[in-house]
Amino acid sequence: MAEEQGSVRVDVWIWSVRLARTRALAAAACKAGHVRVNGERAKPAQTLRPGDEVRVREEGYERVVVVTKLIRKRVGAPVAAECLVDNSTPRPPREFVAPTFERDRGAGRPTKRERRDLDQLRGGR
Repeated sequence: MAEEQGSVRVDVWIWSVRLARTRALAAAACKAGHVRVNGERAKPAQTLRPGDEVRVREEGYERVVVVTKLIRKRVGAPVAAECLVDNSTPRPPREFVAPTFERDRGAGRPTKRERRDLDQLRGGR
């Protein structure tokens, strides 16, 4: 494990502790405003220190973690778990995902009834 003395870029740390699949995705999340450090929007090159609170928003769910150790290299999941304290709420179960309206390919335009059902699913009228 490569523990650092100083500071580490936020995009590198997010990737290192496996909150993002790739470093490019971590940097893109920072640029899009999906990453907050101590309540403030974080740029990819912003530095982290132990004790900082990092919030990463992904697919309608927000991960809230506190930095305990700074690392620059990607590590295994058990080692990554030692580098943060996860204060996130549990994810909602997948079975409660909103229903979707599906039509067979090539079925033509929706009928009036199908259109009303589709509008009702989307929260309209």
